[in-house]
Amino acid sequence: MNHNQVCLNQIYPIPLDINFTCNNGEIFVIAGPSGSGKTTILRSIAGLYKPAKGKIICKDNVWYDTDSKIDVPVQKRAAGFVFQNYALFPHLTVRENIAVAIIEKDKKKQNIYIDELLDTVHLKGLASRLPHQLSGGQQQRVAVARGLARKPEILLLDEPFSSVDQQTRRYLVRELAQLRDRLQIPIIHVTHDLNEARRIADKLCIINNGVSLQIDTAENVMMKPANAEIARLTGHDNVFIGKVKGHDKDANKTYIYWQDKVLQLNYSPQFQENEGLHWFIPSSQVIPVKTTSSNDNYENILQGKIIEVIQLGEGSILSIALQGSPEPVQMNYSSHHTRENNMAPNSDIQLSLLGSGIHLMKQENK
Repeated sequence: MNHNQVCLNQIYPIPLDINFTCNNGEIFVIAGPSGSGKTTILRSIAGLYKPAKGKIICKDNVWYDTDSKIDVPVQKRAAGFVFQNYALFPHLTVRENIAVAIIEKDKKKQNIYIDELLDTVHLKGLASRLPHQLSGGQQQRVAVARGLARKPEILLLDEPFSSVDQQTRRYLVRELAQLRDRLQIPIIHVTHDLNEARRIADKLCIINNGVSLQIDTAENVMMKPANAEIARLTGHDNVFIGKVKGHDKDANKTYIYWQDKVLQLNYSPQFQENEGLHWFIPSSQVIPVKTTSSNDNYENILQGKIIEVIQLGEGSILSIALQGSPEPVQMNYSSHHTRENNMAPNSDIQLSLLGSGIHLMKQENK
C-alpha cells in the first residue's frame, strides 16, 4: 500500500501523541496554534528529530520504530522538505540551489531534470537568478523544486506560504493542489491558516499541545467538531452549554434547553434526554429576521441588541446580546446589507438560529 503512516509518542521535551495515514495523491494538513507540535511532526518524519516512542512507515518501508530499534538516517529517507523560510543558499542561483539536492551526478542529465522541475513549478527562464532577485512566491517555488529534486516518496511542507502576500498565497495554494495530482505522492502540509487548510486539505488534523484532537475531512472538522475545544480552535465563537430536552423522531427534530430558551435542530438521537452537552452554531448560520416576514419562515427566533459591528471588507461581524442570556451571539452579514438595514450598536434585532446549522457535542469534563 502506497501511503505514509505515522504513530508518534513523545513525552519530553515536546509532548506528542498522534497517529495518522496519508495516501498517495492526498494532502494531509496539520493545523493548530503555535507551539502545538506541528513542525516537530514533520521533523520526526524527515529524521531530523527522534521521538521517544513511535513508528514511521513510508510505502511499506519502516523509517523509524523504537520497538524494533530502527532509525533510517536522514539522507536515506526519501522525503522532500520545504521549510518555512525556504532555506535557499543566497549565493547560489536557482539552478544551483536545486542541484544541491539532486542525486544524479551526470551534468547533462542533471540540467535536463532541473529544467523539468522549473517547468513543474512555473519558474521556466529564471534558472540563473539569485534568491534576492526573486519574489517571495518565486522563492517558495524554488524551495518546492528543491524538495522534489530527490524524487521523494513524500513531500513535507512547513507553513510554506506564510511569508507571501494573500494574492500570491492563493496562487500557490492552487498550484499545490495541481501538483498533488501530478506527483501522486503523500503531501503533509503544516499551517496555522484554517482558511488555507479548508481549501486544500483532503484530510485535516487539528492538534493542540502535541495531541491530535480530530482527523477528518476539512468540512467535517470545521462544521462537525468532535468537542468544544476543537470548535474554538477552528475559530468558532458561538460555543455554548445546553441540555437535551427531548426528541421527536416523526418530525426529525431534537430539542435542547439553552438558558431559558428551547432550540430545535436536526434529529440527534445519540444524545440522551436531560444530557448536558456543548453545542455550537457557525456565525454564517445565524440570520436576521425581517420584520415584514412571517415568523413561520424562521426557526429559533431570538430577540437581541447589537453591541458591536466589525466591518471586514465586504463582510461584517455582528456581536449581539440576547434577552435573558449573558452570552452574546456572533453573526456574519454582508457589509452592504448591514449598512442598508441600519444595523448599528444599540440597535434592536431579531435573529434566527438555523436548526440545520446547530451541532451538538459531548460536554467536556470539568
